[in-house]
Parts: sequence; structure tokens; C-alpha cells
Amino acid sequence: MSTNDKPLSTRSDKQSIDQFIHQVRKMPKTGSGQGRLVFALDATASREATWDQACDLQSELFLATRDIGGLAIQLCYYRGFQEFKSTVFVSETGQLLKLMNGVSCLGGRTQISRVLAHALKETRGQPVKAVVFIGDCCEEPVDELCHTAGELGMLRTPVFMFHEGSDAHARAVFQQVSKLSGGAYAPFDRNSPQVLKELMAAVAVYASGGARALENHASKSSQAVKRLTQQIK
Repeated sequence: MSTNDKPLSTRSDKQSIDQFIHQVRKMPKTGSGQGRLVFALDATASREATWDQACDLQSELFLATRDIGGLAIQLCYYRGFQEFKSTVFVSETGQLLKLMNGVSCLGGRTQISRVLAHALKETRGQPVKAVVFIGDCCEEPVDELCHTAGELGMLRTPVFMFHEGSDAHARAVFQQVSKLSGGAYAPFDRNSPQVLKELMAAVAVYASGGARALENHASKSSQAVKRLTQQIK
């Protein structure tokens, strides 16, 4: 549980969105209709403020995709002593908010390996278009995480690692996981909720309609996203 909450600069925020959108747009231009997305969060003690923020922003996942087929979202989280939970897939913002509001954060070690293993099991049963993970640190063996991330990559289930704070070890691990799974990594600062909002919306659009839908979404998004995506060849 990282205590390093050094704010990221505005320039860094814009660059992270630029790089993130660039990585997503290079993905296969496939997929349409309602996509399945696993929305996973670290619910250990250090995450309480960001959990509340995610609750406020979760509606963006549904709103961003309502015109391209929508989403079915499964909430996953870990907390306390080896506690890991996953919910049913829901397709309405009120349902997801109710599930999230029923969770309180508890101290404990990270369990990212269980998130990835769960996503692997889900997508083997029925394809999961994308996995979103929000966390700030990693306290697990890296090789195991990378192996499972590679398996997800083989199944075309990208993992999008959203990293709060500036913990260097977490950054390195999250970048490897996203790369091996075919996903993308992006840092954010809890004091800049707009960045997290835009990143969440981008993945939601990708999960529902693929990279082409994301490109169309970016053209109608904020000035910051427009400015950044116009630079991509």
C-alpha cells in the first residue's frame, strides 16, 4: 500500500492519455454489440479515497457505450486477509453503484494474481473484451503475474492497468502486465478525476465496439483527448 501520492503534472496527465489512446487504437478493429468487461479494484485500506472516486465515475463506463451496444460489467475486488470477491455481470449503472457502495476498504496485501486468474477463467468460459484494474502498488511475485497476463494476451483479453501515485515498482509491474496482455498502462492522480474518467470511458468504448469505436469516441471527446489523438498517425 503505497504512501507516495506525489501529484502528477498536467503535462504528464496529457501525455499518459496520449500514449494510452495510441496503444488502444493499435488493437484489432473488431467487436460490436454488448461487450463483457471486468472492472477490478484494489480495496485495501490505502484505496478508500479512490474507491469513492471510482463510485462517482463508474456511470461513465455505461454512458460512453450506450450508443454502440453497451456493456456488461463485473465488479471484482480484494481486501483484508486473502478476501477476493467477484459479482455477477450487470448492465446498468444503478446496479454497479449498488454493488460498489456495499464494499468498505480493509487493510491487506495486494492480490492482483487472483484478479488476473479470475479474468482468465471468465474469458475461457465466455470472452471478456477487456479488464480494467485500478491500484497503487504490487506486493506479489512478478513472474506469476506476467505469466497469467501472457495467457490473457493469447486469448485477446487485454488488461488496462490504471496506476494511482508514483510507486516505481508498481509502475514497472503494471507496464509489464499491460504489455503482455495486449492492453495499456496509464498513471493517474486522485486529485485529477477527469483523467481517470477519460481513461475509463476509453476502455469501455473499446470493450463495446473495438478500436474503431474508440477512434470515433475520441473525435467527440474533450479537447485534451482530441488534441492528443490528432497527433497519432
